[in-house]
Amino acid sequence: MTSSLLKNLFDSHKESSLENRYIHLEHITPLIENLKMSFQVDVIGHSVLGKPIHVIKIGTGPKKILMWSQMHGNESTTTKAVFDICNVFNDGSNSIIKHILETCTMFLVPMLNPDGAKLYTRHNANNVDLNRDAKNLSQPESRVLRDLFQTFKPDYCFNLHGQRTIFGAGNTANSATLSFLSPAQDQACSITETRKIAMEVIAATNKVLQEQIPNQIGRYDDAYNDNCVGDTFQTLNCPTILFEAGHFVNDYQREITRFYMFQAILYSIYYISATRITGEGFEPYLNIPENFKNHFDVLIRKAKMIKPPKAQVVDIAIQYQEILKNNTIEFVPIVEKIGDLSTYFGHRELSADGFELVLENGLNITEGLEVEYVIINSVKYSIKPT
Repeated sequence: MTSSLLKNLFDSHKESSLENRYIHLEHITPLIENLKMSFQVDVIGHSVLGKPIHVIKIGTGPKKILMWSQMHGNESTTTKAVFDICNVFNDGSNSIIKHILETCTMFLVPMLNPDGAKLYTRHNANNVDLNRDAKNLSQPESRVLRDLFQTFKPDYCFNLHGQRTIFGAGNTANSATLSFLSPAQDQACSITETRKIAMEVIAATNKVLQEQIPNQIGRYDDAYNDNCVGDTFQTLNCPTILFEAGHFVNDYQREITRFYMFQAILYSIYYISATRITGEGFEPYLNIPENFKNHFDVLIRKAKMIKPPKAQVVDIAIQYQEILKNNTIEFVPIVEKIGDLSTYFGHRELSADGFELVLENGLNITEGLEVEYVIINSVKYSIKPT
């Protein structure tokens, strides 16, 4: 499966009804209803507030893949990519796609946390992070996923998430547009046979995507946490892959990232379908740079601050706070950090060149302050996403 084919499949099967960051159950219900004409679709449980949790069964082959999206309600990019992929499988006219359908059986949960999705929150309606509930299984959504895992007995798990804009692919200026992880199985983070299998799939997928987004793919820290679902499923000897949709330049609606995530998921499925995976190809995974928290949304360099006892020249970091308002996500610029930030990078950078930074309302710049505009050397700059 080539990059060219992946691009063509995306262009011809992108689900046009899903866009931007705010995706909840009402958006995907019509799509699920349409898929019932081609695939088996079941309600496997309900959320805290009684919303249905669906699973879509695709394919008939012996290799079993379980994947779930929007475990965190405000991480919607993978959900968009999942429905793009459903459209590809629903078409099924391509010979490679036909082979996947004959080789694999996929159970796909498009929205595990519908309550969090509606409120655009990470947590569920009980304010619990479902990805820290693998041990206690205190929430209905957690139990739904575990029951499905135990019933289906998958050979592979895809844990589909979204990450903040703060991550770089290594300690570089390159944003981590995608990140992956083969979770640990123990406190020592041993490279087990199960982990090697997941690592091999990631390494193969990374190789294909590097052709398009070189040096923009990161690897998550593998510190073991038995409350995390991925770590738990890996511990149960099911090769598990964490997919993280990150930031591409100026892509705050995550539509470009969606394109790359589509390719990452679909190519990983293809690799599983076409390969006898032993884990011997795991080593390139270790060369993927580990994520660094080294980015801000906006970084203003060398701004003069008039503060007693003396004037200072500092860097000012601004991070967008995502706020649900009138059924859209607004990106509110908040001053995150002030000081020497020479080891950090900005997705957008402004150079004050030692000139004084002034606010329209005359307020002093302080951490935690909302800032929509700044004035540098008599030039007014908007701080909101462009």
